[in-house]
Amino acid sequence: MEHITLTVPASRTLSGKALAGVVGSGDMEVLFTADQGQTLTIDITTSVDNSRSRWEALLNRLQTVSSLPAGKLTIHDFGATPGVARIRIEQVFEEVSYA
Repeated sequence: MEHITLTVPASRTLSGKALAGVVGSGDMEVLFTADQGQTLTIDITTSVDNSRSRWEALLNRLQTVSSLPAGKLTIHDFGATPGVARIRIEQVFEEVSYA
C-alpha cells in the first residue's frame, strides 16, 4: 500500500460532502469535503505502488478540462483504471455541486 498526498490550486468553491464508489467493490472509493480555501488537497491510499506520477497526470488532466473545487478529496484505490478514477472524482464533484 502506498499513501500519496497532492495539493493543487482550486478555482471554485462548493459546499457539502459527497461519496462515490465503494471500497469493497474492488476498484475505488472517493470522498469529497468542500471548504472555502484556495486549494484541493488529495489524500490517496492505493494498492498500486509507484503510482504517484499516474495520479499527478490524472489530476493535471482534470485541471485542464474542469475547474477544481476547494476542499479535501480522499481516495481509496484498489487498482482502478485511470478512466474509473476520473469518473469517480467527477461524480463526487457533480454530486456536491447539486447539494
